[in-house]
Amino acid sequence: MCGITGTLRANVSADELQRRIQLMTSTLRHRGPDNTGTWTDPSLGLGLGHSRLSILDLSPAGCQPMVSPSGRFVLTFNGEIYNHLEMRSRLAPNHPWRGHSDTETLLACIETWGIEAALHRAVGMFAFALWDRQSRTLSLVRDRLGEKPLYYGWHGGTLLFASELKAIQAYPNFDAAIDRVALDQFMRRCCVPAPRSIYQGIWKLQPGCITSFSENSTVGNTGSITPYWSIRQAAEVGLSQPFVGSEKEAVQELEKLIQQSVTGQMVADVPLGAFLSGGIDSSIITAIMQNLSSRPIKTFTIGFHEDKFNEAKHARAVANHLGTDHSELYVTPRQAIDVIPQLPYLFDEPFADSSQIPTFLVSHLARQQVTVSLSGDGGDELFGGYKRYTIGSHYWNRISPWPISLRRIAAKAMQAIPPSGWTSLCDLFEVFNHRFDGVGNKIHKFGNMLCSSTPEDLYLEFMSLWQHSDELILNRQGTQNQSEAPETWLMCGDSAQRMMYIDTITYLPDDILTKVDRATMGVSMESRVPLLDHRIVEFAWRLPQGMKIHNQQGKWLLRQLLYQYVPKDLVERPKMGFGVPIAEWLRGPLKDWAEALLSEPRLIADGYLNPATIRQKWSEHLSGKHNWQYQLWNALMFQAWLEAHPPTQSTT
Repeated sequence: MCGITGTLRANVSADELQRRIQLMTSTLRHRGPDNTGTWTDPSLGLGLGHSRLSILDLSPAGCQPMVSPSGRFVLTFNGEIYNHLEMRSRLAPNHPWRGHSDTETLLACIETWGIEAALHRAVGMFAFALWDRQSRTLSLVRDRLGEKPLYYGWHGGTLLFASELKAIQAYPNFDAAIDRVALDQFMRRCCVPAPRSIYQGIWKLQPGCITSFSENSTVGNTGSITPYWSIRQAAEVGLSQPFVGSEKEAVQELEKLIQQSVTGQMVADVPLGAFLSGGIDSSIITAIMQNLSSRPIKTFTIGFHEDKFNEAKHARAVANHLGTDHSELYVTPRQAIDVIPQLPYLFDEPFADSSQIPTFLVSHLARQQVTVSLSGDGGDELFGGYKRYTIGSHYWNRISPWPISLRRIAAKAMQAIPPSGWTSLCDLFEVFNHRFDGVGNKIHKFGNMLCSSTPEDLYLEFMSLWQHSDELILNRQGTQNQSEAPETWLMCGDSAQRMMYIDTITYLPDDILTKVDRATMGVSMESRVPLLDHRIVEFAWRLPQGMKIHNQQGKWLLRQLLYQYVPKDLVERPKMGFGVPIAEWLRGPLKDWAEALLSEPRLIADGYLNPATIRQKWSEHLSGKHNWQYQLWNALMFQAWLEAHPPTQSTT
């Protein structure tokens, strides 16, 4: 795992170009502390930088940027090609190999077959930049599911790209103007969805895509974007050609595919382990890893002293059953809180999934013993694990038969009473027996859901933390992200499948995989995600929905496979998530920190968030009247990020 960066059309001297590439590359040393390298062509203002975390071929033969034997191609690569040995075997037996790195394999395959053909055969996670000296074209590429990040955009007349924004920010006189559309999306979704970044004119390359630039590319464009793999196409093919075998045959096929993926991802020239929460996904990955290993694999878990956040005891039980070499760390509130000042630097742009804290802590624990760790991410999106799929389907099935005009009237009536009024009425008559915190806001949210015209509208409403962002973002410029446009949605009859599809193109790469990448790379460790092998993804979309969500329980097929390795009573429990007690901390040890960031003078001076809206939520949270932990955490993560990365230009 590594960090990549570079420029095209930088109009500077050879020495200055070299200095700038070195400066940008130095910001990514946490992604690759073992070696740094640069390659430049001053006549084109072209520079490629690489910061290396050595995983395969620890010798200098694996260093980058790497030039192909013919001299035509130059590659700076971040990631792993798990089937690179199989790809090597397809090349001429007399190919002049210098080492055994997957980077060299990919470069040789591109030179032999072309970039798209090589990508179609590659199994892995990656982001890379490839310079073709013959066609004088720069290609930027991202893996199929978006495990590895890649940002790019124009600064003046220069194209910049990098694994993280901090490398682009390091470019001299970078114009860090905040994109308020991206800010609006962040406040509603906890992350900035692709293709935008928090900065105007800087983009995230979307998963499964290639974008190309020539020396004559128009300044400001996003390149010629070509998808080489599409989750939409995988889903449509799967739905049109469904799996027709028995449940037993489906379990056998899934086991074969996961074993194939895990086998490829256990290849490393450095110590390797696994994150283990004791849940379905991480347990199945750990179980198969242990089954394939001749000695106990290393597993890692973070525990909390608060029972409702603590999964460590469950993970320990699974580890004991499987016989892994298990390590756990019970984290004190102070240890967790001490991570918070690091978050704006780890994530580069605002990011507010609070599980970022334990994810960083478990990564830090694991890095003391291993350089690579496998995780169980992806199981929820592929096999229907989130409760929102069953709840959302239930809501949609209940409301969709009613005319939208009638539902809008009902919603208007519900929202005629303010949230505080509904809460007071429910308290007065002891409705719900206090089972729902902030019931008035939930009634208003349900009113918004009533107005949904499609399952996607319902999903977006379900996932939005701030329903009225026009009251929150000053000088708001719009809300719709590209992935929210109707033409990107998957048209099928099952509303849960449609929600799973949206999660796979948005929540998975923009939130989950971003969190894992930054947390692990922040401690110079590589994370691998076996369930996101594209062959497993394609198989999951062929499965009948009843093999994923069965009797209102998600991940049914994964569970049947796991029971062959781990007793049912060790893993069957309500889903906990991977959170921390933010609500309590904001009223306690984080109160002064939060007050400083959310003070009215501070908000007015910054000019992005509406002070009246924020101060009302903060006051209600402190009083205990409502629990606004998620909404406030978004605001706090933006304010903390803004403090660490002050903009250089006003966007008002």
